[in-house]
Amino acid sequence: MFQPTTLDERVHTLDIIRGVSLLGILLVNMLAFSLPLPHILDLHSWFTDIHDVLTYQTLDIYVQGSFYPLFSMLFGYGLAMQWMKAENKGVNFYRSAPKRLVVLFVIGLFHAFLIWWGDIITMYAFCGIILMLFMKLRSGWLLTCALVINGTMHLFMIFLLLLFGGNNEFETPHIDIVAINDAITAYGTGTWVDAFMQRLNDLSVQMHPSMWITALFTILPYMLLGAAAAKWRLVERAKALKAIWIGLAVVCVAAGLFMKSVPFHVTRTYLLEYIRVYIGGPVLAVGYGAVIVAICLIPFMPKLLSPIAKAGRMSLTLYIMQSIVCTLLFYNFGLGLYGKVDVATSIVIGIGIYIIQLAIAELWFIKFKQGPLESIVKRFTYGKIVSEK
Repeated sequence: MFQPTTLDERVHTLDIIRGVSLLGILLVNMLAFSLPLPHILDLHSWFTDIHDVLTYQTLDIYVQGSFYPLFSMLFGYGLAMQWMKAENKGVNFYRSAPKRLVVLFVIGLFHAFLIWWGDIITMYAFCGIILMLFMKLRSGWLLTCALVINGTMHLFMIFLLLLFGGNNEFETPHIDIVAINDAITAYGTGTWVDAFMQRLNDLSVQMHPSMWITALFTILPYMLLGAAAAKWRLVERAKALKAIWIGLAVVCVAAGLFMKSVPFHVTRTYLLEYIRVYIGGPVLAVGYGAVIVAICLIPFMPKLLSPIAKAGRMSLTLYIMQSIVCTLLFYNFGLGLYGKVDVATSIVIGIGIYIIQLAIAELWFIKFKQGPLESIVKRFTYGKIVSEK
């Protein structure tokens, strides 16, 4: 019988990367919880206070667009590890994996419709189903597919940008004032029912068919990259590959930060904006992952970072918890802070929530071996109650 990964089999560096990613995702999502983000096409033109402008610019350069690709790579890495484990045990990976992804998709739908419109779990589960079609490929082919799919999108988009004035100065997109006011009214002063109805409207943006298509050219390639890395066992062999990891950390962090910073120091064009968001962000994500792997090679660091690793072990639970806490903080049926905090304050609140979550994870694993939602996923995936030993 195929069983889930046990504690002894876990790669703690991956848990640490996952735990760090939770913080990055939360810091970015804080603005989505507190502002009518689906209807603001360019946050850089939304803020008028100089402190908000500079703080958001810093958040954009160092965090925005770099942690969902990292989490996608981790998702692919984990799914490939499950595939390799199934292969080694001679069991059918395609009997359990689809069930797990369907359960995640359902959890994502509950999250999106009942808690918060900005769900990403459904996209991960959707791309995970497609990823299974590639899982039998060797590492080199997985990497090639990732580069071809993602590269095709970049070449096509850059061609269109150059053809239709991509070097022109970036102009603030049209803002739908009515949609923005509706969101502010529903979330800022409305009841839970008002927020629910507005959430359905926001989901029509977040889950528009174009978003699912875009995910196939962004999220899926990152998962393929993670799966390739897993089959090469790059994290497990990190000590032997130390020079490669350090090189990736230096090059990708430097290149990623450069691409994400350039538009703020020269004339902001459509081409530079595209490169900043869709190339700079993922490159920096690889750099961040490499930095964490390199740090974990220092003997005492994995133990020092064990609270973050524990958060990573229950990342699904903590991700949903973040949405529950933040909607209670910002929406009117809670504390009603919607639209009332500046960027710096939202960051401080986000860090505070994350620190509390680290403590919760620490306390949870004193008695339990897996997070509550993780336990539910495994229960439906494997058809019985399972535990990590």
